[in-house]
Amino acid sequence: MVQKVRIKRTSGSLRREESLSREQIIETSIELLDGSGEGGLTFRTLSERLATGPGAIYWHIANKSDLLTAACDAIIARTMNAPLASLTPGATPQAIIRLLALAMFDAMDEHPWIGSALTRAPGQSPMVRIVERIGQQIRILGVPKKEHWVTVSALLNYILGVGGRNAANGQFARTQGLDRTDFLEAVSTAWSQLDPEEYPFARGLAAQLRSHDDRKDFLAGIDLILRGIGSPHRT
Repeated sequence: MVQKVRIKRTSGSLRREESLSREQIIETSIELLDGSGEGGLTFRTLSERLATGPGAIYWHIANKSDLLTAACDAIIARTMNAPLASLTPGATPQAIIRLLALAMFDAMDEHPWIGSALTRAPGQSPMVRIVERIGQQIRILGVPKKEHWVTVSALLNYILGVGGRNAANGQFARTQGLDRTDFLEAVSTAWSQLDPEEYPFARGLAAQLRSHDDRKDFLAGIDLILRGIGSPHRT
């Protein structure tokens, strides 16, 4: 009779896996993502940074996709919760939406990889957190239930679209060693020299382009959407 051999984890390996927390793995992953982007986050690099073996990480995280989502979720959770602590009593839903939107804009600028991570996990926790926070304020504003989805989608698409583009622009500028002021000056000069007959509107924006503020422009767009939400609803 052949006796079955049952392989057990040694108490030493179990202690090592348990001593390395999921939170430690996620925080270190965020550091790697911020420093080198998605390409810099590998289980090998993460293992070296944590001074452990890949097995200890797999004990908590199944694969790189799950790790990226978990890192993104950690950032989004902080981003959605932190601004609420600074609110004054009686803050309007519009003020809260503006605060949450700007917090997302800044978070994406600080962590440029977030936009890509969110698009890869559309129905998972990071996106749900954003939808819930903004959606609660939409409901308080009295938006009819049948218009909840289209309303939150409009805000979400604007926040992620503009925030993501701003983060990408910033990342490109950093990698190319570009100075924002010099870059805008060059673009403004080029636009001011456009054919006035063919590009009258773009040519007229040249001076504004030179000195515009990305965060203020972003909030101006949020205000436009909020004014639309506050207008009488048509059936």
